[in-house]
Amino acid sequence: MNPIAYRERALFLDQVPLADIAAKAGTPCYVYSAQAILENYRAYDEAFGSQPHTVCYAVKANSNLGILKLLAQAGAGFDIVSGGELYRVLKAGGDPKKIVFSGVGKTVSEIDAALTAGIYVFNCESEPELALIDALAHRHGIQARVAMRVNPDVDAATHHYISTGRLAHKFGIDISEAEAVYERACQNENLLIEGVSCHIGSQLMNPEPVMEAVDRVLTLIDRLRMKGFDIRHADLGGGLGVAYKPEDATPTISSFIAQMCERLKGRGLHATIEPGRSIVGAAGVLLTRVLYRKTTGDKNFVVVDAAMNDLIRPALYSAYHDILPVRETGAPKSKVDVVGPVCETGDFLAKDRELPEVMPGDMLAICTAGAYGFVQSSNYNSRPRAAEVLVEENSWRVIRKRETYEDLVRGEVE
Repeated sequence: MNPIAYRERALFLDQVPLADIAAKAGTPCYVYSAQAILENYRAYDEAFGSQPHTVCYAVKANSNLGILKLLAQAGAGFDIVSGGELYRVLKAGGDPKKIVFSGVGKTVSEIDAALTAGIYVFNCESEPELALIDALAHRHGIQARVAMRVNPDVDAATHHYISTGRLAHKFGIDISEAEAVYERACQNENLLIEGVSCHIGSQLMNPEPVMEAVDRVLTLIDRLRMKGFDIRHADLGGGLGVAYKPEDATPTISSFIAQMCERLKGRGLHATIEPGRSIVGAAGVLLTRVLYRKTTGDKNFVVVDAAMNDLIRPALYSAYHDILPVRETGAPKSKVDVVGPVCETGDFLAKDRELPEVMPGDMLAICTAGAYGFVQSSNYNSRPRAAEVLVEENSWRVIRKRETYEDLVRGEVE
């Protein structure tokens, strides 16, 4: 669903006018739809039908406690990649038995914390990591459930910064070497080697590369089972994309999962999937206020109070975000660059964009900003980070206060 729509020229998120939020919460401000988040999560959960599964929300997409609590109460599991994300999930009431710990560089303290919490499984990315988890599990007097993350060498056809399934990438082990790795891992007495994991990248608009990777993983599982390994679950990653441009075509969640279930049928496997962007991406906007209009040579600029420190995706990935005026005016459109106050030429939110004429004081909504927005924000140029707001039907509440100047220097010593 798209929670954003105009009503009598005012832009709404669900049943709340965004201008009301901006007036009271200030700008820049991230605003999320609880309804859209829950609908997207449930679309995954229901699409699996009778197939045993756990939908583990990828915390890195948006880690606000309010959103994590919302998903935990809906029954979601969680995919984490750091000790900090583990802390957040537990604080939000997430079930540790539904947590999978991914990531290529887990530390001793992070593994210890996860073992203490009793998480479901570690997705391991190297043999040294297996050995470390084995040693730490021995100290705890337990066996740790693990799955090896295999790299199927599949081209995800996405931005090269968020592609993770080729042999040139840092993630996982070569799938052609996986059987030998599993055989050596059997020497670790404190490990329960019960799964295989795979994740080929993010913002995937075509399900075919994912299904190719799934086929390779299931073939590997068949071979491992023939050798006596008790493989009980398959972690098939996440990565389904969202439409950043109105004309973008994306596969539906139901059709995507149906293709997976067809491959899993009759195999007796518990499936895990780790969506993030496709749950929260389209559910959020970044509100920003126009500060100035400026013309330099043949360039027209709209200077706003949001910047690359608030939303780095355009500068980092050349990412496109649709931008809508919060008040529809019918004014003629012109080509502009939408830029922020940060002292970098790379500080832009849109380039050469056709937008209706807006003036200082007008507000804009930067769409599809619910994923990899606030979580990648920073205090560059000593700018306090934005507030975050959650819309619940016809009401809204602040789920992260705007930072203050005092927050900027907390922990520093003169």
